Amino acid sequence: MSLDPLLAPVLLCADPSGANAAAVPIPDTGHTVRLELPSIFEMIDLAEAVSNALARVVGFDEEAQHWVSVAVRESVVNAIKHGNHFDPDKLVLIEFTTRPAKHPRELAILVKDQGEGFDPDSLPDPLAPENLLKDSGRGIFFMRSFMDDVQIRRGAHGGMEVRMVKRFPAVNAGGTA
Repeated sequence: MSLDPLLAPVLLCADPSGANAAAVPIPDTGHTVRLELPSIFEMIDLAEAVSNALARVVGFDEEAQHWVSVAVRESVVNAIKHGNHFDPDKLVLIEFTTRPAKHPRELAILVKDQGEGFDPDSLPDPLAPENLLKDSGRGIFFMRSFMDDVQIRRGAHGGMEVRMVKRFPAVNAGGTA
């Protein structure tokens, strides 16, 4: 499946060059952008493009945009690969919400899968000497490193939920970060 037909409208709206980012007003009321994606790897780029666009619109600098994007990408990869086992009939739900509703100060991201779930406390330590050379097992570590808050739990109706928060940059009285 080609991602181009799905991604083109998102990229057009998001202005990936960032040239018009200053022209996009940051709403002072909370909003949610919701994606429901089939569990195929081609959808990861779409989730990442939306993440980049939203991080830019809410005012994150390029470095923060990158790290938010990495955290979202890792979470969606885990949902598709480990949660839904590449089953295209199972969906990955991604919600990007600015909070609180009035004068938002943070971007909250929820990623949910429809898999069996797991015990996050049972994951091996990616920094343990025996795990340093492994080619997987660092996604949750990255999420926790790059975001201000990460919570992982079983969903109320099955699957896993990853909730991540990145606070907006502080703004001083002069209106600059």
